[in-house]
Amino acid sequence: MTTFSKNVRKYEKLCLQNDVPPQTVMAFLVEISRKERYDLYMHFDDPMPEDLKKTFEDGMERILNQEPMAHVLGYSWFYGYQMIVNPDVLIPREETEELCAKILARIDHIFPDQPEIQCADIGTGSGAIAITVAKEEPRVRMCATDISEDALKTAKLNAENNGADIEMYAGDMLAPLIERGIRLDVLISNPPYIPAEEQMERSVVDFEPHVALFGGQDGLKFYRQIFESCRKVVKEKSFMAFEMGWDQRERMSALVEELLPETKYEIIRDMNGKDRMLFVYFNCSYD
Repeated sequence: MTTFSKNVRKYEKLCLQNDVPPQTVMAFLVEISRKERYDLYMHFDDPMPEDLKKTFEDGMERILNQEPMAHVLGYSWFYGYQMIVNPDVLIPREETEELCAKILARIDHIFPDQPEIQCADIGTGSGAIAITVAKEEPRVRMCATDISEDALKTAKLNAENNGADIEMYAGDMLAPLIERGIRLDVLISNPPYIPAEEQMERSVVDFEPHVALFGGQDGLKFYRQIFESCRKVVKEKSFMAFEMGWDQRERMSALVEELLPETKYEIIRDMNGKDRMLFVYFNCSYD
């Protein structure tokens, strides 16, 4: 039997040779062993049990072949909630957790005394944003849309597993809300925003749904679609929150000013200093 240490070092070297972040090895081992990192380090020189070693080696071979760790595990963590992930949905990203935190702060600021907040997550995918906002703010009544029936199946499972009460509607962007006459205090979307011709990592292109990645020639197709129809679903006093591409500030600003000239808006940087969030305000602000 080989030790934890020997197995970890072996795969860290293989990761470096295969363009995989070496920290993936310990992250994967923590998940499959269901032990805390410090506990593993305390037993680093102990033999790795054979059943764990097989699971570890089989999974790492898939990861070395550029398959996302979340697909190997079958789940991903987001804002402390476990989300089922699969090839039908985009894997939730850490930077999207920042978007959720900023949405929650703005709900508190803009609607401090409102007993019920009607929200919708457009293009929900795994349901990560909708579930997080609904769970973290008890006043929220959340609904979610997605054009993919398969994605909605995953989102429904995640909502059920995390005890979140969310209405799920199949359809293209805002269409299900318009059809039902739903009016929103908060419209949220993390739409596909990668330009069609942009080169992507193999682990993304080969394993994640293209419908959730690419946003037309300029990456702004779905923002344009939402901006053109949003007045049909947002209330007089409301706000919209979006994730966006880090290099889209100028184009996004121009689009908001063209299609929503009466609104206030702000583009916010993430913890890495990149422009990643857009907030648009109808008759309110966050000052």
